[in-house]
Amino acid sequence: MTGLTTHILDQAVGKPAAGVRVSVSRRDGDVVTRLAEFRTDSDGRARLIAPEDFQVGAYRLEFAIGDHFKASGLPVADPPFLDVVVIDFAASSVDRHWHVPLLVSPYGYSTYRGS
Repeated sequence: MTGLTTHILDQAVGKPAAGVRVSVSRRDGDVVTRLAEFRTDSDGRARLIAPEDFQVGAYRLEFAIGDHFKASGLPVADPPFLDVVVIDFAASSVDRHWHVPLLVSPYGYSTYRGS
């Protein structure tokens, strides 16, 4: 499997973050071109770019995580500390799968290059 996927885990409740809006863009220097927007499935996952459309280059993922935590019923600040989490990364090959998970709580997040 190749292409680009993501998976969001809500660390505040220990579950996948379902229904989160995620946008994917290409970056070329200072120019950012939005490619598509998705919502995570019930397992917190989204296939962002199909293998045949994925290219070597720079990308941006934007996670509308503030909306997720507002809807969750957890006590969060208004405005939220984390509203949109932006992850800029670059793919050096299209021969393998690129997976960018987001581990998030209302006040912090981490990411890594998944498999």
